[in-house]
Amino acid sequence: MFTALLLALLLLVVTWLVTTLARNYATTRKLRRDLPSFNVLPSVPLLGSSHLFKDGTEPPEIFATSSGFHRRFGNDLIAQSFLNQPSLQVTSPEVVEQIINTRTINKSQIYDFMKPWINEGLLTAVGKKWAQRRKIITPAFHFKILEEFLGTFNQQAEVLVDKLREQVGQGDFNIYKYITLCTLDVISETAMGVKINAQDNPDSPYVKAVKEMADLILRRLFSALREFRWLFPFLKMAKQQKRLLNVLHSFTDSVIVTRKNQLENESAQQITQKKLEESDIYGKRKLTLLDLLLNVSIDGHPLSNPDIREEVDTFMAAGHDTTTSALSFGAYHIARNPAVQQKLFDEMVQVLGPDFKNTTLTNSMLQDLKYLDMTIKEILRIHPSVPIIGRMSTSDMTINGTKLPTGIEVIIFIYAMHNNPEVFPEPDRFDPERFNEENSAKRHPYAYIPFSAGARNCIGQKYALLEAKTILVKLLGSYRLLPCDPANTVRIKSDITLRPVNGAFVKIVER
Repeated sequence: MFTALLLALLLLVVTWLVTTLARNYATTRKLRRDLPSFNVLPSVPLLGSSHLFKDGTEPPEIFATSSGFHRRFGNDLIAQSFLNQPSLQVTSPEVVEQIINTRTINKSQIYDFMKPWINEGLLTAVGKKWAQRRKIITPAFHFKILEEFLGTFNQQAEVLVDKLREQVGQGDFNIYKYITLCTLDVISETAMGVKINAQDNPDSPYVKAVKEMADLILRRLFSALREFRWLFPFLKMAKQQKRLLNVLHSFTDSVIVTRKNQLENESAQQITQKKLEESDIYGKRKLTLLDLLLNVSIDGHPLSNPDIREEVDTFMAAGHDTTTSALSFGAYHIARNPAVQQKLFDEMVQVLGPDFKNTTLTNSMLQDLKYLDMTIKEILRIHPSVPIIGRMSTSDMTINGTKLPTGIEVIIFIYAMHNNPEVFPEPDRFDPERFNEENSAKRHPYAYIPFSAGARNCIGQKYALLEAKTILVKLLGSYRLLPCDPANTVRIKSDITLRPVNGAFVKIVER
């Protein structure tokens, strides 16, 4: 009896494998026929293209191999994962434009692995829920609200400058760990209305949990077991995820409770649903994202605590991690390019005055720093904070006039796009002049998309740019950045964001 059951189970498994392989093979063959401009990554039965990751399965090796595919095989690729399941990896601007501007807003599998953490916040939500949340949250990033946040940007940047003083003349140090605490302080105060003083308490369990959770997501994405999600609760990673989620969600819950108590204790400043009118949102009131979420209603009902937490988690993660990436890589590149650094400093002196490190920066001041703007664009070209975005095909997604089969994963490899030598000659060379008006006008508008594009572009991009500009001005006003030793040359990996493997190292001296 037992033997018969085992044989029946074995037969069921074999039948499923054969059926799945046959279906995936047929889909791949159809894609090859309908998309002749796409190249196909070499694959083997069952394992798909995973054998190409022979250099290792750690995050740095995974990312290096993935980004190298486009240099070896071409811009637009048909890839195959476990069981030869097909997906598309695209980098040509013409194809990227078609995908981004399709009516679908479904996300790919990488976002599924993020859902235990951020559930269905703005980043992962689809359909009506996404449209409602986007409409609700947009006012919190209006330019007049952002101007109110510049006080916090200035203050926390000055704290960062003060904390860095211990590294003056001390040789190589990892500036990433300083910047990540600064940006966490900024996002907590501006978006949530709560000071967590991370820069004064650097051993933050939350920051550590963010990094570990991001690594775990990447490991799940590239695991051969990712198609067998029912197995995950039995794996060691599941226990790790549970521990990390406890840290992350407890932190978020504490922020929500703290802000609720503040609003209750400051009744004169409390926002009610009736006060959420244009005069409040665009007037003198300093509106935080959390304030808005705590008081908004959808179809006559307030958002629940889980609804609020998923948006808070999304912005606490994305709002500090992406800016940390940009600023850390930025400091690294500026240190290695003294001519760029001198030109930045000269512009700051000319626009802001010789004592600009003590100036309280305003929006209008920052907008006049044109070379700084070009420099940040070049930072985000060579090291885009979000190197990969994904979509899932639905009935209305087409490429080059070909309707994609439903359920095909499409990966837009932003890092490979931005480092394509056909679009950006000598892509490893750091050159802000790529983004002067003349050079920018020559490029396809979708050749450079550090904040994505279309309906689902980054809602916080203006916020991020103002924060980055403020911190870089304060940093360069106080210190001259020097390059690190060759042994500390930056290596990169990617999970949700692009990160330096062991850190972003520089030296600093007083100006």
